[in-house]
Amino acid sequence: MLIIVLDNQTAMRSCIDQLIALPHIAGPRIREEAEFIASRLEILRIHGEITNDAFLDAGAIQGAFTLIGTLVEMGVPQQEIQQELRNTLVRAKRLEEKHPGLDIAIENGRAS
Repeated sequence: MLIIVLDNQTAMRSCIDQLIALPHIAGPRIREEAEFIASRLEILRIHGEITNDAFLDAGAIQGAFTLIGTLVEMGVPQQEIQQELRNTLVRAKRLEEKHPGLDIAIENGRAS
């Protein structure tokens, strides 16, 4: 079980905030995030650093990124993409409340 005390850090939220701040969201950028989250979650689960519940719950964020990438590639207006990212941000906040430390565990696998 992963328990990390944070100073209100939410790294996955920071990633979403950075995406929201972009003037144009590209499908490949969103898909890269989805792939990163999926691979990182699998590593964390295999090593027992997160619970199966946290793994399954966090899959919703990875799935949201995949969906958003598809929407971008379908030509959905950027305003709607931004709204989907804001919705994902809300889910990420709830996920971090339910599984404290999950965001930072995921982001610790990101190359500097």
